[in-house]
Amino acid sequence: MHAAPNHDSPLQVENVTKVFRDFWHRPKVTAVREVSFEVKRGEVFGLLGPNGSGKSTIIKMMLGLLHPTRGHLRVLGRSPREVRAKARVGYLPEESYLYPYLTSEETLDFYGRLFDLNRAERRQRIEQLLEMIGLTHARRRTVGEFSKGMARRIGLAQALINDPDLIILDEPTSGLDPLGCRQMKDLILTLARRGKTVLMTSHLLADVEDVCDRMVILYNGRVQAAGSVHELLEQPGQSRIVLPAELPPETLRQVLASLREVLGREPEVDHPRKDLEQFFLDVVARARAESAENTGATAGRSVAHYLDQPPPTPPPADVNQALAALVAPRPGETSEIQNPKSEI
Repeated sequence: MHAAPNHDSPLQVENVTKVFRDFWHRPKVTAVREVSFEVKRGEVFGLLGPNGSGKSTIIKMMLGLLHPTRGHLRVLGRSPREVRAKARVGYLPEESYLYPYLTSEETLDFYGRLFDLNRAERRQRIEQLLEMIGLTHARRRTVGEFSKGMARRIGLAQALINDPDLIILDEPTSGLDPLGCRQMKDLILTLARRGKTVLMTSHLLADVEDVCDRMVILYNGRVQAAGSVHELLEQPGQSRIVLPAELPPETLRQVLASLREVLGREPEVDHPRKDLEQFFLDVVARARAESAENTGATAGRSVAHYLDQPPPTPPPADVNQALAALVAPRPGETSEIQNPKSEI
C-alpha cells in the first residue's frame, strides 16, 4: 500500500547513502554519505558542490535510476521508482540528448505522447512552449541543426510538457546566452510562485543566489552547509550604509566626517555599479529595436499559459475518502480500474 502524496514536502531525502560495488560486490566507492534534506512545495532549492561531490548520484536516485544503499527518498510522497511519481516530474539533464532528425515540433509532440496527452492538448502546449522559449520561427528546423543554447531551450520545453509538480534542472543555464539565462531564471521564479517545486544544480553560483530560497553544499558525498541563501551569505559582523543619490556634497562631507570620528579611521567609500547582466540586456534590447532580422533564438515572450495557472486546490479529506469508497471493490470483487488518468 502506497503512502499518500505529501503536498507540503514534494522531495524528502533521509540519511541516504549510496555505495557503488565492484564485480564481486565489494564496496568500491561511497558516492553519497548519510545525506538528508527536504524540499518544500513552491520552493527553489539549490543542490551545490564541486565535481564528484555526489550531486548527479542523488539526482539519479530521485529519478529512480539508482537505488540508495541505505536511507530513503520520497518523491511527491512516493517511491521514486513508481510511475505515478515519475509522471509528475520534469527533468532537464546537464546534456540534452535529443533526436537530431526531429524538428522542434516533432520533438515536443513525441514527449507529449509519452505522457499520454491528447492531440489537442499537445498542440496547445507545443505552441505555448515554443513561444515561451523563443523558437516559434524555428519550429520546423531539425534539432540537429541547433546550437547548444537552442537545443538547451528545447530540452527545457520537453521537461515542462507534462506540467510537472517537481522540476529537476541540472545546470539549467549551461550553454545559454545572457538573454536565455535571464529568461530561465524568470521562468524558475514564476513556476515557484505558482506552487511548483524546483530543484536545481549549477556551477554558476550567481544564478543560484538569484533564484534559490535554500540550498545544500556537498563535498565528498556529505552535506557541508545547509540553510537559506540569506542566512548562509549574510555577514553579521559588517554593515552597509546606502545614501540617497540627491544628497548635497556638503551633507555628504558632514556624514563622512562623523563616521571618521566614530570609527577612528577613514571610511571606505565607492560608487554602486550597474549589474552586468542588466546592462547587457539593455544593450541587446536597444539593438533589437533597431533591427527586425533574427536567425537565432529570441528572448521569448511569455510563460506558457498552462504553466502560469494557479495550482489546483487539493480536495478536502472527506471528498478523497468518498472517492476512494466509490472505486473500492466490494467483497468478492476485483477492481477494473487501471491506470486512471488522474495519476498521469
